Amino acid sequence: QVHLVESGGGLVHPGGSLRLSCTASGFTFSTKVINWYRQAPGKGREWVARITTGGSSTNYAESVVRRFAISRDDAKNTVYLQMDKLKPEDTGMYYCNVRLSEDHWGQGTQFTVSS
Repeated sequence: QVHLVESGGGLVHPGGSLRLSCTASGFTFSTKVINWYRQAPGKGREWVARITTGGSSTNYAESVVRRFAISRDDAKNTVYLQMDKLKPEDTGMYYCNVRLSEDHWGQGTQFTVSS
């Protein structure tokens, strides 16, 4: 059974940094592309970042490019999202995602950017 568990949320001031983690189980982690999505209060879920197998390629939404960095540690079945220069509009619930025969999602981790 596929499990994705996000962690690392909290409260951070504008301009601050935070690192989210997503630990996976139930599939061969190293062979799968992993995505981060987010959902701001009152808005739909939007894609944030993607990392391919082996970390050979990463992609980012325009709103986070040059501020966020996605990485993975296949030995730990974990993907990270390092977020710097945080803005209030980055506030929301963050989810990791893997697409197998269907999409799988974690429960999400919430953080708030506020002074």
